[in-house]
Amino acid sequence: MADRGLTGVLLAGGASVRFGSPKALARLGDVTLAERAWRVLGEACEERLAVGKAADGLALPFPLLDDGSHVRAPLAGLVAGLRAATNEVVVFLPVDMPLVDAAALHQLGDACREAAVPNGSPLPGAYRRIVLPRLEQRLAAGQLRLTDAVAELDAVVVDLDPAQLANVNEPSDLEQLALRDMS
Repeated sequence: MADRGLTGVLLAGGASVRFGSPKALARLGDVTLAERAWRVLGEACEERLAVGKAADGLALPFPLLDDGSHVRAPLAGLVAGLRAATNEVVVFLPVDMPLVDAAALHQLGDACREAAVPNGSPLPGAYRRIVLPRLEQRLAAGQLRLTDAVAELDAVVVDLDPAQLANVNEPSDLEQLALRDMS
């Protein structure tokens, strides 16, 4: 367990335009991507939340907190998750990164100053609740690029296994991960 209490937030997904259907409900093995991420967050965190768009009507086996924003951007999920979290350090896991494990989330949480991210990506990541006002300002101003927001924070880059950071954007990505899982 991380040195401090962690809240884990599942970012339940955006429009999934390239994927063609909600990624949260796509299956890898016997479970959906959402169920897989929810399990990992439960292994790593004292508290876990799922954030997304209630209007999407995703049939998830756990509650979904509406992000309260009209935009579809990870930044909206971060703001909603930071607002709802009871712990100071919050780790965020996108639903489309099914190979991230609890150890990686612990690394991010332990390293977090204002933020901790893997090399080259703002997600998965750990963010302290003290950054909420700055992220809220960016969201309100329509400055949605999370990479730009991280550049303004006291962020630590954590060396995570690049294989864990595989991102599912298209059905073929999921097929490749399933084949890798079977070998």
